[in-house]
Amino acid sequence: MNAQGRLISRFLEDLPAGKLEWIGLRPARKVAMVSVGKTIAIADRGLQGDRRLEGSKGSARQVSIISVEFIRAIADNLGVAHIPSDILRRNLLVSGINLNALRHQYFQIGSAVFQATAQCHPCSRMEAALGKGGLVAMLGYGGLCAKILESGEISCGDEVVYLPPSQYQERQLSLY
Repeated sequence: MNAQGRLISRFLEDLPAGKLEWIGLRPARKVAMVSVGKTIAIADRGLQGDRRLEGSKGSARQVSIISVEFIRAIADNLGVAHIPSDILRRNLLVSGINLNALRHQYFQIGSAVFQATAQCHPCSRMEAALGKGGLVAMLGYGGLCAKILESGEISCGDEVVYLPPSQYQERQLSLY
């Protein structure tokens, strides 16, 4: 964990858990996403059924995450009532947790453990997906990219739980 992550982690002790609302897999580039109720998060690879699974092992962008709250902000910025989560091309949709607080942090969904690595910036395709101004409407609300640290099953309805660094380190020690 970097210095910024260590600093922020001191203030996250009481971060309430969120909820995994939706899982979307991208079987290939530029094809429609597939919505599933559950999948396996594979450590150092990606989500079973997602094209990122075949990408570079250890990539910092194995999974992309966005929140219901961010999608509402994007819709407000565009002046529309609703944006379907699949057109934003993020893998996981969560609610009830401050997603930006998880940047550089460890968290658990189902039996899998993740580390948020960076902001997931919108690409130019968002202009086509959302219409004129789509990319700008998403700035600051694109979500996070994450690495999968421990494999496990994730399902819609699972809690999204922040793991303090000490708790994650204890988990690692108990594995050996």
